Amino acid sequence: MAWSIAEVARMSKVTSRTLRHYDEIGLLPPAWIGSNGHRYYEEADLLRLQQILLMRELDLGLREIQAVLDTQLDQVVVLREHHQRLLTERDRLETLARTVGRTIAELEEGRDNGKMTKINKPENLFEGFQAPSEAEAEVRERWPQAWEQSRQAAEAMTSEDTERWQREVTAQMIRMAEFMVAGTPVSDPAVQAEVDANYQQICRFWTPNAAAYKGVGQAYVNDPQMRANFDKIAEGLAVYQRDAMTVYADARLS
Repeated sequence: MAWSIAEVARMSKVTSRTLRHYDEIGLLPPAWIGSNGHRYYEEADLLRLQQILLMRELDLGLREIQAVLDTQLDQVVVLREHHQRLLTERDRLETLARTVGRTIAELEEGRDNGKMTKINKPENLFEGFQAPSEAEAEVRERWPQAWEQSRQAAEAMTSEDTERWQREVTAQMIRMAEFMVAGTPVSDPAVQAEVDANYQQICRFWTPNAAAYKGVGQAYVNDPQMRANFDKIAEGLAVYQRDAMTVYADARLS
């Protein structure tokens, strides 16, 4: 069974213009083109479009998405990973909504009684909020001056700057994943060139010494959220990145 580009646009809420663009860049070519020039998509194409939209939700750029799709083998495994992340985020948002709703109710009760609001369980005020990542917490605690420099640099970035930086980081992660899958040693000059790019990205915010840079690499592995960000590109990437950063720190920063 096949669906026309108009039907796919209606089902997915992706415009026909966007679908044509995806075809032009090779991200989502149609299964075939009819004699009338219209594009037609089959089930496999719809599944690929769903994955594209999922990764767009995760703020990946189109080039990064194409690299991920072209290297993945098991669609079910990838979809399960996406599904688990979505369920986790859904649960967090539901908890956060309950937290805000409970606070509203307690504030309204105090206002109606004409008394100062009394919070029954103060810890409930913070249920559902995300804690800082381990890397962020480590920098803030051990290098407060670096933390302040990083915060100021981030605040000075425009939305376009932030998007460009995120795309650069994701592209670098994908290149590292390609080295890992190929079995390239972390000490290889090409891998170390990518690590240097990673170090220069960090230096836009603060300048870590050897110990600090190793600490960031270890946090990539230890912090569940950060490890998931790496491993959604390729399983084991966080460990590979850390090991490569350790080699770089010993050779270039010590």
